Order: sequence, then C-alpha cells, then structure tokens
Amino acid sequence: MIIGCPKEIKPQEFRVGITPNAAGEAVAHGHKVVIETEAGTGAGFPDADYIAAGAEIRGTAAEIFKTAEMIVKVKEPQANERKMLRHGQLLFTYLHLAPDPDQTRDLLASGCTAIAYETVTGANGALPLLAPMSEVAGRLAPQVGAWTLQKANGGRGVLMGGVPGVGPARVVVIGGGVVGTHAARIAAGMGADVTVLDRSLPRLRYLDDVFGRDFKNSYASAGNTIDLVRDADMVIGAVLVPGAAAPKLINRAQLAEMKPGAAIVDVAIDQGGCFETSRATTHQDPVYDVDGIMHYCVANMPGAVARTATIALGNATMPFMLALADKGWKQACADDPRLLAGLNVHAGQLTYYAVGQALGIDVLSPTLAIK
Repeated sequence: MIIGCPKEIKPQEFRVGITPNAAGEAVAHGHKVVIETEAGTGAGFPDADYIAAGAEIRGTAAEIFKTAEMIVKVKEPQANERKMLRHGQLLFTYLHLAPDPDQTRDLLASGCTAIAYETVTGANGALPLLAPMSEVAGRLAPQVGAWTLQKANGGRGVLMGGVPGVGPARVVVIGGGVVGTHAARIAAGMGADVTVLDRSLPRLRYLDDVFGRDFKNSYASAGNTIDLVRDADMVIGAVLVPGAAAPKLINRAQLAEMKPGAAIVDVAIDQGGCFETSRATTHQDPVYDVDGIMHYCVANMPGAVARTATIALGNATMPFMLALADKGWKQACADDPRLLAGLNVHAGQLTYYAVGQALGIDVLSPTLAIK
C-alpha cells in the first residue's frame, strides 16, 4: 500500500502523523511511504530522517493526496485538504465529527473511508489512540491554566502553589478520566488545592485509593459542581463522551458566579467544549474573556509540545496503521472490532451512531460497511 503523510496545516499544529520510526516499520512491511517535505520539522524530524527510514519526500500536499491510498494525519482534514480526498481513499486521523457538520458533509461528499483515532476502542472501553493525547493535554492543562491566571494575561493573579502565609490556588477538575486524572496530578504537584469531580462512584473510589493523599474527589451532582466552581480559581473541563459532542456542564449564568479573573481550561473543546461559553482558540491567540472569566480553549493543545506528543501518538497508532496497510481496511476491521469502532465514514455514508445522533444524519452499521 502507498501510505501518505501531509504536513499539518491547522494553525500552530507542529505534530506529524507518521514518525520516521513508523515510516521505517511500514517500509519493512513492504509498503511505500511518501511524506510531504518538512512535515516532521515542527516535531524535530527533518526530511533526512524519513529518507534514512526508506520513505520518499514529496514537495506538496497535493502530491501526497494524489499518490497515497491511505492518508495518515494528526488533526482533522482542513477544508483545502478535504477537497483533495477521493472515493476509495482511506483517511486515518483524529476527526471529532460531532461538533463539525461542515467537515462531516465534506467527508461524505468525498466518498473516502475515514477511521477516527478518537473512536478506536480498547479493553474495558478504553480509547487507546485518544489516551496518549489525553495524557498530554491533561498534563498541559494546569500549566496553561497557571499562565492564564497571571494578571498580565487577564487572570486573578493567583500562584498555583501559594507561598508561606498565602494559600494555594483552588483547582476544580470536572471529569476523572484520563485527562482529569493527569490534570489533577500535575495541579497537585504544583501545590494547588485540587478537587476532581466525577459521577462514577467506582472511579471516585479508585481515585481515592490511588491519589487520596494528593488531591480530593467529590461526586459531580449539579449543586455540588456549582458550589465548587463558584469558589475555584481554575476549572478544568475534562469530560468526554466518545465520538459525541461534549455535554455542556456550566452555563453562562453559572459562569458569572465565579471569581473575577478565574480561569477555565476546556480540554473537551475538540468535541465542542463542556462550557456554554467555550469556543475554539489557537496557540497564537489562546485566551478570551467572557464576563470576567478567562477562557483557554485551544483545540490542539498537544501541538504545543509537538515532539513529545508526536512520539506518543506514533507509538499508539503504528500497530493499527500497519494492520490497515497489511490487510486492507476491510479485513483489518473485520479482524479487529476495536478498529471497526473507529470507522466513522465510508463511501458517502456515516457509520458512527453518536455522530449521526449529534448531527441528525442517518447512519449505516459499520458491520455492513465491511461486507
């Protein structure tokens, strides 16, 4: 199979879909790998590294899309990229379709087959291709939130760990999954007073057993959530419904009850965000003010630490990429229900129920798509 990797064009996105190591593995499996020139530069991988791994370098994204049978990316294809997709071509990347009707319509119109990293499943409902970026984003969230809290950036001017005689910042993390756990660990390590909210009692028990000395946890009832958010200096939104739009947990009226200059970091912004006032921002212009509350809603947070994030993502995606290339996508999905769960679009039809429900589009069963 010819596997292509274009350079990411989303603003301030420095990651790359295929590492030189993954390219070398694919070549060893007998596949041809074509990489757009300088695609890996932002993550610290020059063209020479890909050439040494046996890949070929092409000058433009158009050449990649024209040549490749499978396109491997990081972020969802942008409007110009979607125009280059074609019928029968396989796209393997993050998609986040539920809050993005324009992208969904374009992918359906292209006739391509699209497998989304974020809905590929693992054991016990885990999301193995989302987890590495959730870990990165979770660990980044307190870091960028602390920056947002600085007075020069519009924040309250509160130091995360406080100093002797002055208490630490109060941080509330909504959601105790992968993002929330990593966010809480880092915030607690910075010295903040941290509480994690979740609706799963088994998850709260786990957090208490493992991290009880590091941070607190509490049940995410509506009243309890608002009480804690009202007193917080920073709120991190870390709630995910796989493949679906994120639930809106805090409305604008409730937001107005927070302390002036408090910071919210919406890690769920890729799925539409979990605050009513959230809208996607970029690394270049990451923060905006609504009713005196500073919002950090960058839609590709891991892109800020591109090398770490690229290697972590490549480690997770490589086995699935090789399976798709070695067997063809239909056989690979038939052999692995986890990979089949990633199928979102095929030949003009939507194949993921949560996206169809969010956008009001009829859905074809993925099991029918592979027959």
